[in-house]
Amino acid sequence: MLALLVGYLGDFELAEESAAEAFAVAARRWPAEGVPDHPAAWLVTTARNRAIDRLRRDRVLAAKLRLIEASMIASVEAEVNEVGEGEIPDERLELIFTCCHPALAVEAQVALTLRAVAGLGTEDIAHAFLVSAETMKRRLTRAKVKIRDAGIPFSVPSAGQLPERLAVVLAVVYLIFNQGYSAPGQAGQLATEAIRLGRVLTSLLPGQQETRGLLALMLLHDARRLARLSGPDGQDLVLLADQDRSLWDWRQIEEAREILGLAAAGRGPYVIQAAIASLQAASPVDWPRVAVLYEELAGLTGSPVVRLNGAVAVAEAEGPAAALAIVDGLDLAGYPYWHSTRAELLRRLGQPDAARAAYRAALDLAGTEPERRFLRKRIAEC
Repeated sequence: MLALLVGYLGDFELAEESAAEAFAVAARRWPAEGVPDHPAAWLVTTARNRAIDRLRRDRVLAAKLRLIEASMIASVEAEVNEVGEGEIPDERLELIFTCCHPALAVEAQVALTLRAVAGLGTEDIAHAFLVSAETMKRRLTRAKVKIRDAGIPFSVPSAGQLPERLAVVLAVVYLIFNQGYSAPGQAGQLATEAIRLGRVLTSLLPGQQETRGLLALMLLHDARRLARLSGPDGQDLVLLADQDRSLWDWRQIEEAREILGLAAAGRGPYVIQAAIASLQAASPVDWPRVAVLYEELAGLTGSPVVRLNGAVAVAEAEGPAAALAIVDGLDLAGYPYWHSTRAELLRRLGQPDAARAAYRAALDLAGTEPERRFLRKRIAEC
């Protein structure tokens, strides 16, 4: 609904406000009058009418009103009757690309997508960015105003613009997935929403191998969700090697592998990451092959975090000493997983004092309670 209204109005603030008013009207009227035959169409029509009423009351926007009434009222009635209760993939995809326009700062792109597409509240987004709710509210407002004032189009970009824009869109969708996957309280909601967006992108852009790679990657990680945490309150982190594979969603893993097979010709970052995740679901894991893929991925991305992850595969393939040499050469002192990876390697090398210090450094930076519990347990075991 928000996607349709932004497309009609070209104004995020007005679309959000009119949508909220339409839901408020529905909450008052439907219990007494009954749910209409086409609820989505009713809501869009009501929101549209509220928006037009607001524009009529604002003389400063009279010019915009004439444009909207001329172009919208003539065509919306027919369109709105076609609004169904299921997917509206074209409009949602257009909304994603609008949020991820390169004219906006990257932080604003991510935040606006989380707000408009994933449905997160301002406070939740602020928590994810480690800023105050008021600061995030100002960022979101500036982004919406820039979309309106700069005339950023509500559309999927042309073929020539697609590669640059698609990379940002995929990155944001993966950020949405990781935000949910790493936060137990939101895992189901956000991870599922990111996978849904991945399916929309894949169906509407079937020629893009990286969209398939991202969808396969998310499905593979999500398939292990139930095995990642254990304990009476479900807050104890379980490492991959210790997970109960009977809890994995093997049907989803097979679906991911089929999707990955269709993207095998691509060698982009998401395809490679999905290939790594698929190998990690095998028994036994081909760690030398995983290490090779991480090296290829590091060459593509230049990311020290990728090299850190690759070091874990090297530890399994060649031993902890070879991996520690890689880890110690990375400038990631502010990254909690650099410390925890070092700690694991030092523990395996029989250096408990050094391992304990590294675990404590990781604990100081840990972002979730399951991670903190795991690190405290490791410290106690050293």
